[in-house]
Amino acid sequence: METIPSAIEGTCALVEELAARGVPLFAITNFSAEFFPRFCADYPIMRHFRDIVVSGVEKVMKPNPRIYEIALGRFGLKPGEGMFIDDRLDNVQASAAAGFVPHHFRSPELLRAELEAAGLL
Repeated sequence: METIPSAIEGTCALVEELAARGVPLFAITNFSAEFFPRFCADYPIMRHFRDIVVSGVEKVMKPNPRIYEIALGRFGLKPGEGMFIDDRLDNVQASAAAGFVPHHFRSPELLRAELEAAGLL
């Protein structure tokens, strides 16, 4: 747990705002099955996510296309219905190929602008 940096300033506020507006939130993470529950306990912001696909549980990691297929199915989304946000371009590109609306995260300000343009904030 010591290797995990703190949240990027401004990102938790975006999650809180989206949750307050009733926007369904989901996640895909390349986290180990062993440590993910402890991570969630240490970061209460995670309670806002309705479901989270954990690579350590699924035995497949981003950017493998299979993890995005699993996520779409579990989240009940059709291609084009979910936005995928990640700071790694390879993950974003793979999500787009799987049917997510991609956002390459570079700053909370740029993400906020895209969420506002999409009518989510």
